Amino acid sequence: MPVVIVGAGPTGVTAALLLAGHGVRSVLLDRWADVYPRPRAVHLDDEVYRILHRIGVHEQFAAISRPAEGLRLLAPDHRVLAEFRRGAAAGIHGHPQANMFDQPELERLLRRRLAEEPLVTLRGDVEVTGVDPDGDAVRVRLVDRASGTAETLPARYVLGCDGANSTVRPLIGSTMRDLGFAQRWLVVDVDTDVDIDAWEGVHQVCDPHRAATYMRVGRRRYRWEFRLLPGETAADLSVPETLHRLVRPWTGEVPFAALTVTRCAEYTFRAQVADRWRSGPVLLLGDAAHLTPPFIGQGMGAGLRDAANVTWKLAAVLSGSLPESVLDSYETERRPHVTSLIRLATVIGRAMTEGGEVGNLLRRVVAPRLAYLLCFRAKVLDSATPPLPRSALRQRRPSPRSLHGRLCPNALLGAGRRFDDMVGPCFALVTVRALSTQVTGAARRHGVVPVPVDPASALGRWLRRAGVDAALVRPDRTVMTSGNDLAALVERAPSLRCADLPPATT
Repeated sequence: MPVVIVGAGPTGVTAALLLAGHGVRSVLLDRWADVYPRPRAVHLDDEVYRILHRIGVHEQFAAISRPAEGLRLLAPDHRVLAEFRRGAAAGIHGHPQANMFDQPELERLLRRRLAEEPLVTLRGDVEVTGVDPDGDAVRVRLVDRASGTAETLPARYVLGCDGANSTVRPLIGSTMRDLGFAQRWLVVDVDTDVDIDAWEGVHQVCDPHRAATYMRVGRRRYRWEFRLLPGETAADLSVPETLHRLVRPWTGEVPFAALTVTRCAEYTFRAQVADRWRSGPVLLLGDAAHLTPPFIGQGMGAGLRDAANVTWKLAAVLSGSLPESVLDSYETERRPHVTSLIRLATVIGRAMTEGGEVGNLLRRVVAPRLAYLLCFRAKVLDSATPPLPRSALRQRRPSPRSLHGRLCPNALLGAGRRFDDMVGPCFALVTVRALSTQVTGAARRHGVVPVPVDPASALGRWLRRAGVDAALVRPDRTVMTSGNDLAALVERAPSLRCADLPPATT
């Protein structure tokens, strides 16, 4: 078996489906017999939505999700300090920039998509007990939890997608490095037929005594998060009378009996990054490699970004198109990127929840003024994440406005189809220049899809703002390099085996 994936949560299933899109077989192992029933992640942005589009679940996800209307910062008395509104319209990647959802619903639709994929085998209710190197391969030891039967699976590569309490991580000698942030919160998920009459963006109560977050997750689902004070336990706040008092600023006169609490549990928000993400043929993804506080909604999305980054490289290595050494670029690119987002989340978390009475005073004075600064509003609402750092598969940035390491917009290219639909799992050359026979032939030999665009189009303007005529875009939609010499750009593309090249776009 080419790849064994440990953990069938969103990261593991997405990795399996992306590998299948490159023609790679995999086995998914999970300790649970079915989808984990409790809600966890509730938000993803348009960059991550784009990954769901690529694995073919975007239409189903649209049916179970709702665009978030923005963010409100509230004083301890729930007076609005600042409001940052965003529309529900699709952004540059073809989807709303902020989307709320119920994780078990997302996992169920991912499993349905998985059942349609013959290149993936899912095995639930198994416990991985060992990951042992075996020459150029690896052997995965596991136990069937129902029968107690032990067995061994051979694999070329193993992806550890088994969460914060990863079994794979310690087996490869990796440990979590703490970035100095830990807060205890009570997470309360509610299912109800009652329509709670509250603004449908995210509410953040900036209160060092009892910071809180509220958001509508779905048609019937709502979430509250309340910071626990030193010495408090989840049991202290889980008493119905206490819970009712906590949620009443949003529920008003709605009787507590009309709210079905589906989860009420303590959760420690942590900021951590594994000190190594790869040991030979074993790689860590998602929460097994990093933990992000929830203040910018990037926890689950970071795992899907990992899957998008590593799977095309792994497929190219397995096909012989790229040397195994390129797998080192996975950690080189993803670790600094996710670390920067984790640090941003911790800064925002502290700014909104700490500082005592001095912090309250500063927020009352500063927050309303920030809301009126157009540049600050744009920054708060912008879903774009930082560019990936330089690696073997991402050229040096020649200038601050360079496209290198950034995502190519998923723009419309004609007939209602977007860039991702036209390009498929291949490299692409996006250009405002006319394509010569020489360049077209070289692109075909290298497995690169030529994408000529009008200078006045969305992609044309994107190139012109960076001062270049063309960009070489990787299968994960990251710009590898850019410039004006089309032939030179094509020659820099690894010669991937992308047999079914789509026709060039005009």
